[in-house]
Amino acid sequence: MRILFVSPRLCLPLLSGARLREYHLARALGERGEVTYVSFAVPGFPVPAPADLPFFRDIHVVPLQGRYTPLKIARGLVGRWPLGVVNYTRAAMKSVLADAVAGRRFDLVHLESTHLAAYVPFLQSATATPVVFDWHNIESELYRRYSQNTASLPRRVYAGITARRMAATESWLLHAGLGHSVCSERERQHLLAVAPTARVAVIENGVDAEYYSAAGAGAARHRIVFVGSMDYHANIEAAAWFARRVWPGVSAAFPDWRLTLVGSNPVPAVLELGDTPNVEVTGTVADVRPYYREAVAAIVPVLTGSGTRLKILEAMAAGVPVVSSSVGAEGLAVSPDKDILIADGAEAWLPALRSLASGAAPARAMAANASQLVRSRYDWRVLGERLYHTYEGWLAGERR
Repeated sequence: MRILFVSPRLCLPLLSGARLREYHLARALGERGEVTYVSFAVPGFPVPAPADLPFFRDIHVVPLQGRYTPLKIARGLVGRWPLGVVNYTRAAMKSVLADAVAGRRFDLVHLESTHLAAYVPFLQSATATPVVFDWHNIESELYRRYSQNTASLPRRVYAGITARRMAATESWLLHAGLGHSVCSERERQHLLAVAPTARVAVIENGVDAEYYSAAGAGAARHRIVFVGSMDYHANIEAAAWFARRVWPGVSAAFPDWRLTLVGSNPVPAVLELGDTPNVEVTGTVADVRPYYREAVAAIVPVLTGSGTRLKILEAMAAGVPVVSSSVGAEGLAVSPDKDILIADGAEAWLPALRSLASGAAPARAMAANASQLVRSRYDWRVLGERLYHTYEGWLAGERR
């Protein structure tokens, strides 16, 4: 199978859930077929060498600049595409895609996320190659939830308008593509409610279970760890909320514990949290496993956002008990009190964390159940093979 794989972001370095999903699924496709990779790159990110991505036949990188400019924000309100699409619509990308489809015949075009919607009309007119979409989340839902939670009136209004415009774009894409992969059954049902005849397959977010299981157990567990990109609004909001609303009570009960916020590109609002007693902001780290090795629990206190959280799967694979909000655990086939604890509302977190404090048998059993779950269902090797066979079936005319 020859695949043109197009992304709004470089899949390296592996600093976010989106990059992890893209890297592992692209690798699975490249190991089984022939993949040409075309990606935007944000200035400052190193462009990978062919040796870094040996499973691609060719790599083409397009610089991405000028997102969220006043002109683009205005176009997001009144133009054809919402802002999430406008930010990734550039003539340079269209030119690279034109060269790619002119020089080689592909069996499939794989577009990473709905951000690339503006290239679909061109691809459909320039080639008869079927187009498939990998939905990292449902963008309209993300904007809607953000609009309901932000304190800024202008942002609330703009996000609400963008949510409605993105929903219209998503409906169009569902009828335009050969098929769509999503991260959870919940999202599959959401899309099928919009377009009942669409091909929608669940290819869940995953984890390199072997890599994280090497974290092992530290001599002393004294950290509460929150892992995630610290320039992503849902993680920023969650870190600030937990540090201010929940952590003072937890720290009073367990003064030897440290809240460790691990993630790339912490914005000023996150860096400020490092001034809170017993709170640490690490910034980008080369390896998160040492932090898991010392963790009493991994927390996911997110209040907004969409999609599924790879950070939960990573912690489970590392043998660390997970406490999450309902939104944080959304879309994962987890069982509360068996392989995860759910805490909604500030008052629920201390009792949940207290139950894990001693490392007693129930906590160890929960961690063991979670580890078994990720190995059997969420390992990237299993998911990558499923995606490739899904694409083979769609090209052969199968409905699912």
